[in-house]
Amino acid sequence: MASGRSQDDERAGAEIVYGSEQCYRQSVELLEELGFPKGVLPLQDLEECGRVRETGFVWMKSKAPYEHFFETTNTRVSYATEVTAYVEKFKMKKMTGVKSKQMFMWVPITEMSVEDPSKKKIYFKTPMGIGRSFPITAFMTEEEKQRLIENGVDA
Repeated sequence: MASGRSQDDERAGAEIVYGSEQCYRQSVELLEELGFPKGVLPLQDLEECGRVRETGFVWMKSKAPYEHFFETTNTRVSYATEVTAYVEKFKMKKMTGVKSKQMFMWVPITEMSVEDPSKKKIYFKTPMGIGRSFPITAFMTEEEKQRLIENGVDA
């Protein structure tokens, strides 16, 4: 018997939403629940989002691949038409569909985590285990930064 799970098995029992508005709402709620800033996955034109709470498997499908430039980190990131991950509090692992441009090469990002929330750093890891961390504020929306300022924390 094969040990790999098929795509149908992986998605069995999933909560699935369709349409741009519902997918956006679900993805933002998921990021907040996991402890990530809302701007860390700026996916556009989402048409399907799913989550299997039992296993932590999530996916987000968009109409077309998308590239985003994060000015504060000087990083270009590419998102495939489907991004998948296994999620838990402060961590997304076994990610697929996300690549970061490092020097002149596109490098897959397979894990993203908030290692120590008090240090306010977010850490991205490649399949080779090499990673980089950035201030969590680099991926916050303006609304999230404003809330920090209102609460007396430097953004």
